[in-house]
Amino acid sequence: MNCSTECSCKEESDQEKYARIEEIIQEYKDKEGNLIQILHFAQGIYGYLPLELQQFIAQKLDIPLSKVYGVTSFYSFFSIEPKGENTIRVCLGTACYVRGGKKIIDRLKELLSVEVGSTTTDGKFTLEVARCIGACGLAPAMTINDTVYKQVNPDKLQAILKKAIAQNEVKK
Repeated sequence: MNCSTECSCKEESDQEKYARIEEIIQEYKDKEGNLIQILHFAQGIYGYLPLELQQFIAQKLDIPLSKVYGVTSFYSFFSIEPKGENTIRVCLGTACYVRGGKKIIDRLKELLSVEVGSTTTDGKFTLEVARCIGACGLAPAMTINDTVYKQVNPDKLQAILKKAIAQNEVKK
C-alpha cells in the first residue's frame, strides 16, 4: 500500500498478516515447489521470516521446521531479521576490497552504530556485505536499495546516506 504523509492507512496486526499468509498457504499447499513461493509471499507480507512465522508455515504445510528453516537460511533473499527502510550493501569483491571496501564498512559501522547484518535502532538502515555488484572498474562500490554508488570513500558516506534517506522519502 502506498501512503502519502496525510494518509490514515491502518497498519495490519500480526493476526491479520498471519491470516493473509494462511490464505496463501492454502492456495499453494498442493503445488509442486510451493515452499519458496510461500516464503516469498510471507516475507512480502510480514517483512521478514522470524522463527515463529517459520513454525507457522511448517505446521500449516505439515512439513518439518528444519525444512522451512533450511530453505530460509540457504537463500540470501530471505531474512530472519527485520530489515531497515534502506538496505546498504558494500561490495567486498576483490577489486572493491583492495581499493578500500573494508574502510567503507568500518566507517558505516561507526556512522550508523550498527554491525554488518544488523539494522539501525531507528529502522532506517540495514548494513550488509555483497560479494560483487558488477562495478569493479569503479571500485570501491556499494548500493543503497537500487542505487549504485561508485568510487566511494569514507568521507563521502554521510552525504550519500542523507541522499538515500531523501530519495526514500520521495518514494513514499
